[in-house]
Amino acid sequence: MADASSIAYDALKMAVEHVLDKIKEGKKLSTEDLFIIYLGTIVGDLREIKAEIARLDNKVDKTNQRIDDIVKTLSARIDDVVKTLSARIDETNRRIDDLAKSLTAQIGEVNKRIDAVQITLLEIQKLLIELVKTRLH
Repeated sequence: MADASSIAYDALKMAVEHVLDKIKEGKKLSTEDLFIIYLGTIVGDLREIKAEIARLDNKVDKTNQRIDDIVKTLSARIDDVVKTLSARIDETNRRIDDLAKSLTAQIGEVNKRIDAVQITLLEIQKLLIELVKTRLH
C-alpha cells in the first residue's frame, strides 16, 4: 500500500506533466499552472535532499559501527594488557617477597655470626686481662 507522500507525489507528477503538455502546445499558463511547476521543482529538490540525507545517515551508521568495532577491539587489547601487567606485577611481588625472606634469613645468619665474634672477642679480652694480671703478680 502506498503512503500519502508517494500518492501526493504521483498526483503532483501528473499535474506537472499536464502543465508541460500545455507548454508544448503553446497554451497560456494560469497562476495555478505556474504554482504546480514551482511545486514540482521543489518536490524534486526535496526528493534529492531526502536521498542525500538517507545516504548520509547510512554513512553515519557505518561510521558508528566502525567506531564501535574499534572500541571493542581496543577494549579487548587493553584488557589483555591489564591481565599481562597484573600477572607480571604479581610475579614481581612474589619474587620481592622471596628475596625479602632470603635477605632476612641471611641478615639473621650474619647477626648470629657477629654475636659469635663478639663472644669470642669478649673471651679473648678476658684472657688478655687474666694474662696481664698474672704477669703483673
